Parts: sequence; structure tokens; C-alpha cells
Amino acid sequence: MAVTIRLARTGRKNLARYRVVAADSRMPRDGRFLETLGVYNPEANPKEITLKIERIAHWIKLGAKPSDTIRSFLSQQRFADKIAAIEKGIDPATISPKPEPKVKPKAKKKKGE
Repeated sequence: MAVTIRLARTGRKNLARYRVVAADSRMPRDGRFLETLGVYNPEANPKEITLKIERIAHWIKLGAKPSDTIRSFLSQQRFADKIAAIEKGIDPATISPKPEPKVKPKAKKKKGE
């Protein structure tokens, strides 16, 4: 069984929220999963990302592969630094996440163009 760590959509129409889950790669996006590993809320300002670092590390050690989006979240949360801190016996809560990159708003086109 190939396990992936990926997003599963929840929430109502036009108001998306996502769970970070460990799931069999053959299951559908919102189908059966093995464990909930966190939550992602893109509607909040700033975006909320809550991850269970120790459980994600457990699944990765067992061979689970994170999706590209989850890999991005892990780098933002300094996953590798937190795992190293846990192995050294340091509290991982002392390591702060990277600040969210600032994105310039897109220029609006005028109607005549």
C-alpha cells in the first residue's frame, strides 16, 4: 500500500477548508484516509496551517510520500529543523515558522483593452 500525505477538501461550496491526511494513494481525494495530520484554511488572513509534526514524521519514516503542496507547507513550518530539535530533546515549539511570502496584487485590466 502506497501512502501519501495530501490534502482532503472539506467545507461548503465556495468556502474551502482542507485536512492534511495520510491516505492510500489509490483512494479518491475526499475518500477514506488513515489519519488526520493537520488542517489548512486558505480563507483566513493570514492563511492558517496547523500540522502535527511528530505524526507527519512518523508517517514519513514509514515511507509515506508528501504531495507537492504538503512539501511546501513543511518547508514553511521548518519541518526539518523541528525534527532535528525533537531528536536532540529540544522543544520544537521554540522554532518559529518562516513568514508568509508577500504577493503583489495583480494589475486590473481596463474594459477597453
